[in-house]
Amino acid sequence: MKFNAKFVSSLKAIKSLPKESLPEIAIIGRSNVGKSSLINALTDRRDLAKTSSTPGKTQLLNYFEVNGEFFLVDMPGYGYAKAAKTARTDWAKISEEYFLKRKNLVAVAVLIDSRHPGLENDVAVVEWFAEHNIPFFLVLTKIDKIKQTELAQHVKMLKELVFPALGVFKTSSEKHHGVNELRTFMQSLLTPEIIEGLGTHR
Repeated sequence: MKFNAKFVSSLKAIKSLPKESLPEIAIIGRSNVGKSSLINALTDRRDLAKTSSTPGKTQLLNYFEVNGEFFLVDMPGYGYAKAAKTARTDWAKISEEYFLKRKNLVAVAVLIDSRHPGLENDVAVVEWFAEHNIPFFLVLTKIDKIKQTELAQHVKMLKELVFPALGVFKTSSEKHHGVNELRTFMQSLLTPEIIEGLGTHR
């Protein structure tokens, strides 16, 4: 399965979001967790999403159209302490409004560094999605940088802690581990029943 994707736009206000009725899958995670790298791996594009070694680089909602069927939405990262407080507040407000009001949203991919599961910010974000009945799934990143025994323990821990998650996926954008499995899962979210029910979970 291939994801043929194109960049659509970067937006900073909910009122500016696309009017198209395409489903949306949002991608969120701590700053520098590898959101842009994962988008590039999913789409087999080296520079579709701009990667940076500077945490907090993504400050807008970046829209990518995939196969003419849905949007991947790259959300601002969280947990970057050096960002200005006003900027962090603005990102949080935009993100919260998007998650609570965007009817096109099908599910949220919460990216977690496989080496550091259970961090306070990650747990708080996951709990918030669960409390608001927003469908989400976990994507562990950078699994090529951790021992398999540790990875198995971390996955087991997350599956026990994160009860309402749609799934837990293990990926390496650099090695392309788990990318095809994640593509297949994302595609499975686009069933007619789910698309027809957009927005009914909020």
